Amino acid sequence: MKFTFSLSGFPLEDLVFGASVYFPPLFKAVFIGFFIWLVIHHALRDWLYAGDIWHPTLMDLSLFMLSLCLGLWILVMWP
Repeated sequence: MKFTFSLSGFPLEDLVFGASVYFPPLFKAVFIGFFIWLVIHHALRDWLYAGDIWHPTLMDLSLFMLSLCLGLWILVMWP
């Protein structure tokens, strides 16, 4: 008895490879950017919430977006 299991025809066949799950590069950029943001946020937290910034949440969000861009840039430039 020969049994073959093929993923062809499934709508998300490119997302699963063997027993591991495929993480797209955008997810990797978010993962790297999040850790960059954690370092920057920890370093600037006192200054952000001291009252010098008009809207600290928007400033924090913009730092997060810049960290995501830096994470994507790191992935693109990595040899």
